[in-house]
Amino acid sequence: MSKHALWLVGFRPFFALACLSGIVLPVVWALMFAGAIEAPTAAFSNMQWHAHEMFFGFGWAMLGGFLLTSTKNWVKIRGYHGNALIFLAAAWCFERLGMGFGGAWPPALFLLSNQLFLVAIVAMLLWTLLRHRETDGYRRDNLFFLLLLPLFPLAKFLLLDGHWSQAGQSMALGLFRLAFLIMLERTLTDFMKGVFKAEILRHPLLDGAIKTLALAMAFAGFLPPSAVAGLAALLALLLLVRFVFWKPQLAFSRLDIGVMHLGYLAIVGQLLVVAFEQAAHSVWVGSVSIHLFTFGVMGLIIPAMIVRISKGHTGRKVTFEAMDKTVLWIMIAALVLRVVVPQLVPGAYLLWVDLAAAAWAAAFAILAWRVIPFLLAPRIDGREH
Repeated sequence: MSKHALWLVGFRPFFALACLSGIVLPVVWALMFAGAIEAPTAAFSNMQWHAHEMFFGFGWAMLGGFLLTSTKNWVKIRGYHGNALIFLAAAWCFERLGMGFGGAWPPALFLLSNQLFLVAIVAMLLWTLLRHRETDGYRRDNLFFLLLLPLFPLAKFLLLDGHWSQAGQSMALGLFRLAFLIMLERTLTDFMKGVFKAEILRHPLLDGAIKTLALAMAFAGFLPPSAVAGLAALLALLLLVRFVFWKPQLAFSRLDIGVMHLGYLAIVGQLLVVAFEQAAHSVWVGSVSIHLFTFGVMGLIIPAMIVRISKGHTGRKVTFEAMDKTVLWIMIAALVLRVVVPQLVPGAYLLWVDLAAAAWAAAFAILAWRVIPFLLAPRIDGREH
């Protein structure tokens, strides 16, 4: 079993899990939100369950697959495979069982189920980056991964705590925001050069300031509103300045590249919403801030990344065919349904939640149909991994 193609590289099992959870989790939440099914019986609320599963279930399936694959390339080693990946995938599934049915479990067993996967994968990633630091092609930038990865278990613990839940959710979002900013820096630099032969602005001081502010924003739940508003506005401003020099006019000429730039702009928009809400002490309809991130950043960037990596790292040509582009258009529609339309017609809020969840699930169903066969099969170019 450990020699099956699924266990050759980290992206294979975890992108499959990301696709499957992307189908199931939004539908379960929509049914739960509508009262059609009961929430898990546990010490945490259904809203905490939803936030936890989207960040630490779906989100970490994608992020884990990406980092297990990329870190080995950054430091030029074989990387985790075989039994190590089987253990991590089993731990991820154990966590889903705990979140769904662990309300009656002994506290120690639930805690084990809840932290085993994340603590294990964070420790494995840190070990890779630290042990092979001398051969790391991104040694300076990866300092931010060394700082943010150990904070994820803390954010997870706080999110499910009754008193600190909002701070934990804010920290989880902030850590994902920083991770996506690092990924966008690296991938868009290569994509723009490879597709358009274009160089985009990469300045160490500007990039460093952006990542430092993003790391500080992970602690927004512990800061006064005025400080959060100022940090968010400053980070949004720096991101907008850099965006102008990332050649958006070229990027938007191709959907597969343009959707990454849209995800970048969604980060800017989410930060501006945070700045406004903190300064005005008000919240927009439908938790706009968090859903602008989940639908606008995660929802747009993750499918595009899964298509690229699942094709490129299995020996296939990285092209976005009609069905791949359909997935991206559906996710753009889901963003509009979940974030924009409720502001215009708030009276039908439940309908927009249902439609957005259905669109998300449909997009990931198509994505699963497209890429899981690639993940289960050996590379087509004869290479092992």
